[in-house]
Amino acid sequence: MPKVAFHTLGCKVNQIETEQIKEEFIASGYEIVDFNDEADVYIINTCTVTHVSDRKSRSIIRRAARKNPSAIVAAIGCTAQVNAKELAAIEGVNLVIGNKNKENILNIVEDYRRNNTNQVFAEPITKDAKLKPILFTKPHERTRGFVKIQDGCQSFCSYCIVPFARGPVRSKLPQDVLSEVNQLLSLGYKEIVLTGIHTGFYGTDIGNIDLAHLLELILQKNSEYDFRIRLSSIEPLELNDKIIDLIKDSSKICRHLHIPLQSGSDKVLKDMNRRYSRKDYEELVLKVARDIPGVAIAADVMVGFPTEEDSDFDDTYKLIEDLPLTHLHVFKYSKRPGTKAANIPSVNSEQEKNQRSEKLLILAEKKHQNFVLANLGQEGNLLVERKISNYSYRGLTDNYIEVEFGSDRDWVGEFAKVILDGVDMKTNLVKGTLTS
Repeated sequence: MPKVAFHTLGCKVNQIETEQIKEEFIASGYEIVDFNDEADVYIINTCTVTHVSDRKSRSIIRRAARKNPSAIVAAIGCTAQVNAKELAAIEGVNLVIGNKNKENILNIVEDYRRNNTNQVFAEPITKDAKLKPILFTKPHERTRGFVKIQDGCQSFCSYCIVPFARGPVRSKLPQDVLSEVNQLLSLGYKEIVLTGIHTGFYGTDIGNIDLAHLLELILQKNSEYDFRIRLSSIEPLELNDKIIDLIKDSSKICRHLHIPLQSGSDKVLKDMNRRYSRKDYEELVLKVARDIPGVAIAADVMVGFPTEEDSDFDDTYKLIEDLPLTHLHVFKYSKRPGTKAANIPSVNSEQEKNQRSEKLLILAEKKHQNFVLANLGQEGNLLVERKISNYSYRGLTDNYIEVEFGSDRDWVGEFAKVILDGVDMKTNLVKGTLTS
């Protein structure tokens, strides 16, 4: 039985795609082994969103080639899409497969085993590159199942390489999404995460459906199941009243939204080609917090964009400080060749980037602690994810608070009603008491 090992870098979509590829290899008779073990095939699903992820991708590829020089080494994914020649030049790399051909990797590997010919597949991704439905055949030891509803982005934010790596927006057909959701629920999953590269654009390329309608269909078609839906990141301009009302009115849609901000400076937002203003973002977040009590609101924030001066960062800091945001993902700007921002001279140093990042991380910790404290004394609907000890379990509330509670029965994979009693301020771990 041939052995295959995987290493995945980058976003949740990459991780989902790797899991799908794994299932295909297992079905074809391959044994999955740890990446540190000797294998016949090494598959590295790369990430190119920053120069750091590019460097990590190359490092992992070289490590695989050294591990077993006679193995097939396949570099796939986003770096393979935009820097195919560079990866193909790495000693020991046999296959370079961009995102358009990633779904065909099993056939490509099998062809290499027959012909022993190095190949590069990195042609541009077009709108007709359809998303094929996935067949989930067996449950994994997890409570959360992921469904990729779309791929691609055509917003072309000036700093972002993703449209070049992922191509234009392509939505999975609604009947295929519904089939995948139903498969996961029938296998026992209790939470379905809808994800993609630009989830709020779902349906814009196929017509007669949008994200809100898709949510309604999922709820209608699966009413017999006890489950919940969690949305991944959704851009400010795509988070409309209908989606907000659905979250407010349905106990099956998690009170948790990830709404990228990137900057609180109107000047920088314009330079980023973000198409909304500071005021737009502020009004949206305040509306979400007002309409959905207890909602968790996460935001992506970038520091060190080439035109970001001290006053721009101050605007960002003040906006975040004033808004009811509960989680922050802080990123330092990374120059990506081929993007518009790559040609803009920078007004800030690496030291300034680091200082701004650290300042926001401290603010993020404070805001998260305040959110947790505001939820103490309330009852949370916890999806129990793992057993910590013979008497201790942990899981997540729908509004993304990790809670630990005690019980003498096994709760893993089930919903539990828990009162949030207290919190360890050093770890942000909430202790709860079971009520059901």
